[in-house]
Amino acid sequence: MFSVAIPTFNNLDYLKICIDSLKKNSSLKHEIIVHVNEDKDNTRSYLSSLGIKFSYTESNVGLCTAINNAVKLAKFDYIIYSHDDVYFCPDWDLELEKEIMKSVDEKFYLSCTLIERNSGHIKFDCGYDFKSFDEEKLLKNFKSLNFYDYQGTHWSPLCVHRKMWDKVGGFSEEFNPGIGSDPDFNMKLWHEGVRLFKGINKFKVYHFGSLTTRKNKNVIQNRGDNIFLKKWGFSIKFFKKFYLRTNSKFFLPLENPIKNSNYYLNLFFCKIKLFYLTLLK
Repeated sequence: MFSVAIPTFNNLDYLKICIDSLKKNSSLKHEIIVHVNEDKDNTRSYLSSLGIKFSYTESNVGLCTAINNAVKLAKFDYIIYSHDDVYFCPDWDLELEKEIMKSVDEKFYLSCTLIERNSGHIKFDCGYDFKSFDEEKLLKNFKSLNFYDYQGTHWSPLCVHRKMWDKVGGFSEEFNPGIGSDPDFNMKLWHEGVRLFKGINKFKVYHFGSLTTRKNKNVIQNRGDNIFLKKWGFSIKFFKKFYLRTNSKFFLPLENPIKNSNYYLNLFFCKIKLFYLTLLK
């Protein structure tokens, strides 16, 4: 069973869709934990009425702190981090469980295949927002909408073992309000020996897409790409290309990057950018 941790920020209409899908479309019994930022829309009252655990802050503390707060309340070993604007398709948890059973240890990062209106792994329009969401259309078609098991995922909803979550300290809060935090989390796991970063074709969710930033234009986004570069010495793009090999077909767990001329040329450009960022301090 999984502990599903969800940060939310005045997004109750979508959170209801997310929670409803978890309750209807899960084959196993999981716990849901929510971190509530601000609560201008009575999210806490809704969660209390369902008996769902939550943490709360009066202000928006950012995605990274919010998810860390929620995970502190988790009771199961398998931690799922999900945005609040996704719909979990039927049997998502059985497909995820199958993959976990294949793993020889706790060193894995497993995630979903995203169905989105205009982007994602699969483009399929089931609605732009909660008002236009066509659940019936999605349920009729999701099984026939296929991508492939893919390599180097950094997407969410994601699943990791609690031991690995605790070992890397969860999400790095210097990335609040959140941009760049996902690949940083992957990089920390990489340094702990994780090489299985697998996106599962049959674990499907419908994603409405960046609802918090779409709805809240006054939320100032961090320069996560620059924070990542300063922290790790190369860019997110470099990490995804040479380490994660993102979105290529999955065959085997990853190996260390091949350090050829292309690797060093791209690394050189990262170092040039890092040099200028250091000068601009």
